[in-house]
Amino acid sequence: MTIAIQCAIPQELAALRVELDHRETVEIAHLRFDHGQLFGRDVVLVGTGIGKVNAAMVATLLIDRFGARQIVFSGVAGGLDPALAIGDVVIAERLVQHDFGWFDDDRLRPYQAGHLPFFQPTEAFGYDLRPETRARIEAALAGLELAPMTAAAGGEGRPPKVVFGTVLTGDQYVNCEATRARLHGAHGGHAVEMEGAALAQVAEMHGVECVVIRALSDLAGRESRFDFTAFVDAVSGSSAKILARVLPVL
Repeated sequence: MTIAIQCAIPQELAALRVELDHRETVEIAHLRFDHGQLFGRDVVLVGTGIGKVNAAMVATLLIDRFGARQIVFSGVAGGLDPALAIGDVVIAERLVQHDFGWFDDDRLRPYQAGHLPFFQPTEAFGYDLRPETRARIEAALAGLELAPMTAAAGGEGRPPKVVFGTVLTGDQYVNCEATRARLHGAHGGHAVEMEGAALAQVAEMHGVECVVIRALSDLAGRESRFDFTAFVDAVSGSSAKILARVLPVL
C-alpha cells in the first residue's frame, strides 16, 4: 500500500526528503512527487504549498494517480492551547475548517465544509481520527522523548509534549492574540494551520484515511510571524521524528 506524505513548506519537506530512499520523481502541475521508501514504507512525498486549495488538489492527485490509500500531513502549526509551548506536537484527533460557514449579524457561523444548515444540512462538524489508528499511534510513540527546545523558545528545558487534540484549518495565517483566544475558546482548538481539514474532506470523500501531525512553530499571537521564522527549522525536525515512529504502524 502506498502512503502519501504531504508537507506545506520547504522546511517541512527537507526534514523528510533526506531520509527518503528515492526511486523516481514525477512532476505534475509544477509539483514534485518523490516515490521511494521512507522508514520502511512505500511512500510518495510531495510539497503542496500553503492553503486549503493546494492541500485538496494534491490529495486528489495522490489518491487518483498514485493510488494512495492513506495520507499523512507532516509539518508545523500555530499553538492555540495556552498549556502548549513552541516545540510541542499535536496529532489531530479531530480536524475542523474554522473559516467555512455562513455570515449572520456580521458574524461567521462555522459549519461542516460542503454543507449549510439550509442546504444539505448535517450533524457532522469536523473529521475524526479512527480510534484504532489512534491506538496504534499511541503505542508507537510510547517512550519517545524529543529533545528540549531552547529557553528562547519557551522550552524551559523540558522535552516537548506530544498530545492528541483538535486542529483547526483556515486560509488565514493567525498573527493575532484575540483571534487565537477566540479559536481556542470556540472550538477547543489545540493548534491552527492552513491545510489539514481540507485534506480530511477530500480523504473522506474517497474513503481514504488521513493523519495530521503538527509541531508548534509559533503561538499564533502577536509575535507568531517572528517565532515562525526563528523556530520552523527546529520543530520541522520534531514532526519528522514523530513520523519515523508512526509511519511503520499505519
